[in-house]
Amino acid sequence: MSVDILSVPEMIEEESLLDPGKYGVIVEHGYKRGLLLPDLEGVDTVDLQIEIANRKAGIHRGEKYTLYRFTADRYH
Repeated sequence: MSVDILSVPEMIEEESLLDPGKYGVIVEHGYKRGLLLPDLEGVDTVDLQIEIANRKAGIHRGEKYTLYRFTADRYH
């Protein structure tokens, strides 16, 4: 079992401020919201990280979304 303690999310304007090894991502469009933890196996690009979070939220391609990043301390 492991536990992740998340930092307070910070809104960001640019995808270039993400790093999937360091930051988790939250995407938001209206009531739709998707979260993806940082440092997940197989998620090594920002584009893939955002794509997965958007899928989880039900946000379709072309829809605008607000982007947040956060860090996570993982305890095993």
